[in-house]
Amino acid sequence: MLKTLKNKKIAVLMGGRSSEKEVSLRSGKRVLASLLSQGFDAFSIDLTDDLIAHLKKHKTDIVFIMLHGSPGEDGTVQGMLEVAQIPYTGSKVLASALAMNKVAAKRIFEAVCIPTPGYFEIDANADIAEQVEKIKKSLPLPLVLKPVSEGSSVGIKIIKKGEELEPLIKEAAHKYKHVFVEEYIRGKEVTVGIIGSGSKTQALPILELAPKNEFYDYESKYTSGMTEFILPANLPKPIYEKTQETALLAHKALGCHGVSRVDIIVTGEHIPYVHEVNTIPGMTEHSDLPAEAKSAGISFDELVVKILESAL
Repeated sequence: MLKTLKNKKIAVLMGGRSSEKEVSLRSGKRVLASLLSQGFDAFSIDLTDDLIAHLKKHKTDIVFIMLHGSPGEDGTVQGMLEVAQIPYTGSKVLASALAMNKVAAKRIFEAVCIPTPGYFEIDANADIAEQVEKIKKSLPLPLVLKPVSEGSSVGIKIIKKGEELEPLIKEAAHKYKHVFVEEYIRGKEVTVGIIGSGSKTQALPILELAPKNEFYDYESKYTSGMTEFILPANLPKPIYEKTQETALLAHKALGCHGVSRVDIIVTGEHIPYVHEVNTIPGMTEHSDLPAEAKSAGISFDELVVKILESAL
């Protein structure tokens, strides 16, 4: 397969228009440098309105998608590439769309009995005050307020007081349109990388995150020294294996392919609650997936090739 890939022209798609553009550029540049150093015929390209025309002009054989957020991670770009019949890395259209929409993903998890925090989806066109009253009756404080389709912890807030619910939800709904609140689950924050396809799909060593901030927010993710990384995670062996198994189940439940990163909270009762599945994990020097791969004896260059293979 490696020989076949060396004969392909590879476009690393990065940048885009989402709130995670800068992270995407950092991830993409690092992937491109790896591909070039390994002798691949690769070049970088930003997300443009005439993307397909650009790809065809460069006689692109494979697109290595390194976009974070919408429209690169939600199935939109994947759909464009499907229509143009250009192979690409990672999950296909449906899995990308489901994973990007945290509420849709949670419904899938519930359907297949994967633990996930209780939640309430906000209807921005309905009366917010009435919905707040329903939230107060159904979910205990504190609560976590999240945009439905943002990544890198963008827009996440922890609500500890009942009187904060209405103004914060109104503010978030105005800014992000589609938001929800979920139970605040206390426990260890961990993340599990998944790589490979079909019978070769595997869970990487679990990374435990101990952020200096209240939770693993944007600053904690991308600022050196803001988070202590414990790898492998400090979990009893049976719980460690159960958490990896849960991550694999979440990856497969959404129909993910090639690579993902599953974010989980492991409670004191040793229950792994899945928060979300990220179908295009970061590949920066501070990103979780490369660190987990390294712990499994997989170099960054090898990880890049494994993700590239998912396009075939």
